Amino acid sequence: MADLIYGVNPVREGLQGRRRKPLEVLLAQGLRGPRIEQLLGEAEAAGIPVREVPRRELDRLAGHSHHQGVMLRLEPFAYADLDELLAGWKRSGRPGFFLVLDGITDPHNFGALLRCADAAGCHGVIVARDRSCPVTGVVEKSSAGALEHIPLAQVTNLSRALEVLQEAGLWIYGLAGEAAAEPLYGSDLGGDLALVVGAEGSGLRPNVRRHCDHLLAIPMHGGVGSLNASVAAGVALFEVVRQREASPT
Repeated sequence: MADLIYGVNPVREGLQGRRRKPLEVLLAQGLRGPRIEQLLGEAEAAGIPVREVPRRELDRLAGHSHHQGVMLRLEPFAYADLDELLAGWKRSGRPGFFLVLDGITDPHNFGALLRCADAAGCHGVIVARDRSCPVTGVVEKSSAGALEHIPLAQVTNLSRALEVLQEAGLWIYGLAGEAAAEPLYGSDLGGDLALVVGAEGSGLRPNVRRHCDHLLAIPMHGGVGSLNASVAAGVALFEVVRQREASPT
């Protein structure tokens, strides 16, 4: 069964076919404009058929009306293997950099986390098969096309995956809010590492937490005690980027 993504930018990314073969563009009847014309030109250049349908049909397929009048049918999403992510890191010649997600179930957060990981230059994202949001149209749209660029691995046992990363030479850093955690800005994040982000509210599960070499805390100076998971991950990911650019290897 084919997947569906929607929104002008995600559809344009999908048409490039980096990760999955695009099959068909669905366009709301009568919809035109410069961005749509550009998209249609790209579909024609790629040899992808375009079918105009009533807008209510797109509403039904998406489950809401926030699809910008355009969808793309494409091959089902295929997760990468953890070994593939590690091999990609080794080929890159860059310090290892992965994002691990523990119990992220909100598709908007998931998409935003993928976007952050891609923008920060991570070699891949790792999620658990259970207690995690699957790849959906909402995830694709929230990722703003990042899912077409960054490898995503799904594992049965997240704790075992962390052990595999450690055996490969990576340090595991978990984001946590307790006072005992190390301050993010005082930690040396220059080596091969994986950053683990837990669900909002519950945070990292105990067994995942035990597999972390270090726990990191983001300093909070206002009245709220925590950040949205994707915001917290973005802060931590780009602290890694800042340190590496300040001290290139």
